[in-house]
Amino acid sequence: MLKEITKKAACAVVPCLDPDFVPAVLWDREFRKAVKASGKSRAIIIAVERTPESVSTFETVVFADPTADERAANIRHVERLVKGMLWMRGGWKITIAGDDTVAADLAKIYSPSGERAFDYEMMSRIYSNTMKVVSCAYDAAPKAVEPTKPLGRHMEGCRIGFDLGGSDRKCAALIDGKLVFSEEVPWDPYFQSDVNYHKDGINDTLKRAAAKLPRVDAIGGSSAGVYVNNRVRLASLFRGIPQDQFEAKVKDLFLEIAKDWKVPFEVVNDGEVTALAGSMEMNANSVLGISMGTSVAGGYVNPEGNITDWLNELAFVPVDYREGAPADEWSGDLGCAVQYFCQQGVARLAPLAGIELPKDMKFAEQLKEVQKLMEQGDERARKIFDSIGVCFGYTIARWSEFYNIEKLLILGRVTSGKGGDIILARAADVLKSEFPEYAAKIEFRIPDEKSRRHGQAMAAASLPMI
Repeated sequence: MLKEITKKAACAVVPCLDPDFVPAVLWDREFRKAVKASGKSRAIIIAVERTPESVSTFETVVFADPTADERAANIRHVERLVKGMLWMRGGWKITIAGDDTVAADLAKIYSPSGERAFDYEMMSRIYSNTMKVVSCAYDAAPKAVEPTKPLGRHMEGCRIGFDLGGSDRKCAALIDGKLVFSEEVPWDPYFQSDVNYHKDGINDTLKRAAAKLPRVDAIGGSSAGVYVNNRVRLASLFRGIPQDQFEAKVKDLFLEIAKDWKVPFEVVNDGEVTALAGSMEMNANSVLGISMGTSVAGGYVNPEGNITDWLNELAFVPVDYREGAPADEWSGDLGCAVQYFCQQGVARLAPLAGIELPKDMKFAEQLKEVQKLMEQGDERARKIFDSIGVCFGYTIARWSEFYNIEKLLILGRVTSGKGGDIILARAADVLKSEFPEYAAKIEFRIPDEKSRRHGQAMAAASLPMI
C-alpha cells in the first residue's frame, strides 16, 4: 500500500539531482484517492492547541476499519500532517477527532521514547506543557481559533535593526526610515558553549550600527527560533549551550541586552520579519516570507496585514515522503525542508552535481563556492539551484494548504546571485504544470540584492514602538 501510493506520487517535473523526491502534497493526494476508491472513507479532524484561545485544525480522511497495510498508510498520512502542523502552527496538545486507533498510534510516536521524541520535547518546552495526544468523537472536535496582532512598521527616529543567522550577523541603521548603514559580520554561533560569545557578538554589531547614528531611539531584532516577550524558548543559534544552563544563561539574554541599551527593544522570529519585510516592500498582505539561509525560516502576514501566533518554523516541516530521504542532523527526521532550501541543501546536492568540496568546509563556505561557479556559468552549479527550485515549487503547493498566499517573498544567502532567479523560475514552472490554481494566485517576489541580504535587518528595525 505505502509503496503503491509513493509510486503514484511521482513528480511530473523531476528535480534533476533529487529524482526520487516524493512531494508531500502529491503523496497525500494519492492517499486520499486510495481511501476514496476503497469505499470505506472516514473523516477526521486534526487539532493542535497552543492555548484554549489558540487552536488550529485540519480536516482529512483515513481508511475506516483498516487492514494492516491500510493502518500503516493511515498513520503515515496523519503523522506527517501532524508533524507539519506542529512546526507550521505549533501546539502542545494534539486532538484526533474521529478515530481512536489513529490517536493511539500517534501517542506512541509522539512520546519520550517514540520516533518523534525530539518534537515531543521541543513542543513541551516551547509551550511549557507536557505534550500529549488525545482523541474524541468527530462531532466534538475542537474549533479553530486563530488570534492575530499587528507587527512593526514603525519607522520614526533613529533605529537599529539586527538579524542573527548561523553564519553571519547583520545590522542596519536607519533615520526616519532611511538606511544610513548596513553591515554583515561572520560568526559561528551554533556550537559555542559560552553564551558570552553570543552576547558579545550581538553587542558588537549594535555598537557598529550605533556609531553611525546621532542617537539610538529603538532596537529591533530578527533571529531564528521561538521568542516570547523577548525570551528565548527555542533557538538553533544556542544549540552549543548545555541544556542545564539554558534557563539561567540563554532564556533572558535579550532582556539583559535591552537593559544595557535602555531603549525600546524587541526580538522576534526571523521568519516573521521576512514576511514583514515583504509586506512593507510590496505594500501588500497575504504574504508568506521564506528565508533560505543557514536554515529555513518562514513568516506570514495574513490578509488583514497582521501576524499570527503560529510557529512558522518551516525547517522541520516534512516536504519529501520517499523512503530513505535525507535526515535532519538535529531532529533526525527524514525529508524535512532544512535539507532542501538552505545552505545545508546546497552542500547536500553539491557532490550529487559532481562538485567536490572539502568535507570539513562549513556550509556557508560551500555555498559561496557553488555561487562562484554559478556566476561563471558552471552547469553543475545550475543543476543545484534547478533542483532546489523544483522541490520548492512542490513545497509551495503544500504550504498553500495551510497558508492563504498571494505574495511569496524569498530572502537569504541562498537566494543571492543568479541561483535565486533559477529557484523562483523553476518553482513557477512546477506550479504552472501541476498546480495551476496556485500559479494563477501567487505572485513571486525576489527583492534586489541588498534587500535579499539585509532586508530582514531593515524590517526588524521597525519592530519596537517608541
